[in-house]
Amino acid sequence: MTSHVDHILIVDDDRDIRQMVGDYLRRNGLRVSLAADGREMRAALDTSDIDLIVLDVMMPGEDGLTLCRNLRAGKHRAVPVVMLTARDDQTDRIIGLEMGADDYVIKPFSSRELLARINAVIRRARMLPPNFQVSEAARLLGFGQWKLDTSARHLLDESGTAYPLSGAEFRLLRVFVDHPQRVLSRDQLLNLTQGRDAEVFDRSIDLLVSRLRQRLGDGAREQTYIKTVRSEGYVFCQPVVLIGDEA
Repeated sequence: MTSHVDHILIVDDDRDIRQMVGDYLRRNGLRVSLAADGREMRAALDTSDIDLIVLDVMMPGEDGLTLCRNLRAGKHRAVPVVMLTARDDQTDRIIGLEMGADDYVIKPFSSRELLARINAVIRRARMLPPNFQVSEAARLLGFGQWKLDTSARHLLDESGTAYPLSGAEFRLLRVFVDHPQRVLSRDQLLNLTQGRDAEVFDRSIDLLVSRLRQRLGDGAREQTYIKTVRSEGYVFCQPVVLIGDEA
């Protein structure tokens, strides 16, 4: 049996960048497909098993932010995304994280750094929290009015309606439900969800928590699920129970 080779889809309208990055990733043992725009990206996703997308923000027509948002709302929502952003455009990085990007690399970038980011994101996407392995027979975690399906990676409300989560949202929620009623600092959340060993984007966790609160229906004042602990971090304040596979 041959081992799996990760398949990376590079989406960038700049042909030279696509070729340069593609050649480097291939030399480092990865399988690579190239796309110049959203149409080619969707065609590749529909015809190939893609493990991660490298997505440029600045593209004519459908830009990277729009494509990322549409990805998170569609059938390929679980595919991790690393965005390429301009050095001085913090707004793109903020919006990219809000749209569901798993990580970002700032242009101009080194191919070596991009490869490290890709490997880290793929590793995180496949890794359950080390202290909590969920069996297929008990893959639903219940809290408040919600259930988290850890196999399909989506939320279920009381009526059984499914709400998809991005990769980043799922990892953060898994950390919270694995450590309920315990204050977690921003640094701890960054390490547990992103494992970043390079420059940390300070607001990324706050943005992700805000996005997750919206998913759970938490209000700005009545924080039923995720409470802010001033000067310390966040706490998931609902008890969590294991539920059999009822969905």
